[in-house]
Amino acid sequence: MSDVGDSRSDFPSSPPSIVDISPPDIARRRQATWGAIQADNVRITRRETFEYGFQARRHLLIAYERAERDDGETLIEGLPKSTLREFNCKLSLVPAGHRFYGWQTPRVLTRVTYFYIDLKDRLFDPGSGIACPTISPRLFFFDRTVWDTALKLKAEVGKSDPGSREYAEALSLVLMHEIMRLEGATSAAAKPLRGGLPVWRQKHVTEFIEEHLAEEISLAALAELADLSLYHFARAFTQSFGVPPHRYHMARRMDRARSLLQRPALSVTQIGIRIGFRETSSFTRAFRRFTGLTPTEYRRHRED
Repeated sequence: MSDVGDSRSDFPSSPPSIVDISPPDIARRRQATWGAIQADNVRITRRETFEYGFQARRHLLIAYERAERDDGETLIEGLPKSTLREFNCKLSLVPAGHRFYGWQTPRVLTRVTYFYIDLKDRLFDPGSGIACPTISPRLFFFDRTVWDTALKLKAEVGKSDPGSREYAEALSLVLMHEIMRLEGATSAAAKPLRGGLPVWRQKHVTEFIEEHLAEEISLAALAELADLSLYHFARAFTQSFGVPPHRYHMARRMDRARSLLQRPALSVTQIGIRIGFRETSSFTRAFRRFTGLTPTEYRRHRED
């Protein structure tokens, strides 16, 4: 484990081996390496505009614990750039060799962990019988198993006892397998899908949903936005995202709730109102249905 400081003021001309942050003194970094995975725990210390960039021969998994911005954009090569303002409790995946770049003016002090992953490790040597998978770029997504394992691994940064290292090395293997599973599940799900929404239309619809999370959005309104009939829009949306529009909208509400529950000053009732629930009981039922915990239990679990 090490604390990392850097006096550079500009991005280097050669690709960085870790995510390069500019200005570098805005970030407090702690790192640890376990086999094929290196963790880079980053805390932004000032609310001022900063940039970040990365492109290397290893994959990058990003776990955003706290990330809200007043302005900015994020780009992963191969995907449309995103200007999403809140991406607390989100993941991103940058395949080896792909460019990752962004800038933001933070609304809150960002907390993020970068996991640099070499999937060409011994796990995938010719004798293992396991082929090294092709990884697809993903920006601001959520997968419960990947997220939980990433947070467990992040918690081991800074621990030096032998038992902790063995645990972290085991978690590293689990995380690599979960990324493989995620990729395999996506590839399998994508094969039978035809006639989904074009990428630009997906972006248009999802940005509208993000802007109106606390409101009831009718299927007719979304279909009109996409310039499709109700039937064709519902089918195309489900083919593109794997869930119907209403469930996608509710899942994003719950993602926002998870983010807000990290703010102790907000009560569960206030959070429910912010995401469109007039009654705390309705919010609690919906949250438990999506997460398996009540909002209060989730908040207590995060504090432990």
